[in-house]
Amino acid sequence: MAGHSKWKNIQRRKNAQDAKRGKVFMKMAREIFVAAKEGGGDPEMNPALRLAVDKAKASNMPSENIDRAIKKATGDLDGVSYEEITYEGYGPGGVAVMVKVLTDNKNRTAADVRHAFNKNGGNLGENGCVSYMFDRKGYLVIDRSEHDAEEDDVMLEAIEAGAEEMETHEETFEVYTESENFTEVKAALELSGYTFETAEITMFPQTYTPVGEEETEKMLKLIDTLEDNDDVQDIYHNLEADEEVLEKLS
Repeated sequence: MAGHSKWKNIQRRKNAQDAKRGKVFMKMAREIFVAAKEGGGDPEMNPALRLAVDKAKASNMPSENIDRAIKKATGDLDGVSYEEITYEGYGPGGVAVMVKVLTDNKNRTAADVRHAFNKNGGNLGENGCVSYMFDRKGYLVIDRSEHDAEEDDVMLEAIEAGAEEMETHEETFEVYTESENFTEVKAALELSGYTFETAEITMFPQTYTPVGEEETEKMLKLIDTLEDNDDVQDIYHNLEADEEVLEKLS
């Protein structure tokens, strides 16, 4: 799992831009809605809903927004029906890209996503054209400044809980799990008193595609365009960009 800092740097840049709270909360509400619709409105009995609610709370989403999304899904309030779709394609320089959306109008969303790719030097592909390049993993980030714990102790607890690997950085411990073990590992570490800066099941690239400054700029514009689309929930890619170039373009 080494080398994820390449993914992480782009992800953190995305998260910083995503500080437009209203848009973030709307996307999280959709995720909560779909999870509750499919598995019921009780987070204790619905792991997908519990994960979506935890993610929303970590971003300081108001409790009333969370409750409203669950009530809409369970029929207590009128709501629309969302469909989950993942689009796959290639960005500038052959960067593999996956785009997860929740939409109530797939024709509109497909056209918007295709336009974003075409406008920024990429192209959409068939289902499965890049997904084989990614692994679905659990990802937990512990802020070291909030926990007075030694690396060996955290690693031992994480591995005993079922984690696959842990990476230590100056500011964080990063724990990786198999997707099916994520909930168990998260719960075990919470019982030990740990809180998480990030706790999610996400897609990690198996390899990265290095590109130059021009392609990096186009790729970041593609990410920005997709992020501005209300239907887009998550974007996964295998861009490898030079740190100096990223700083210059930020």
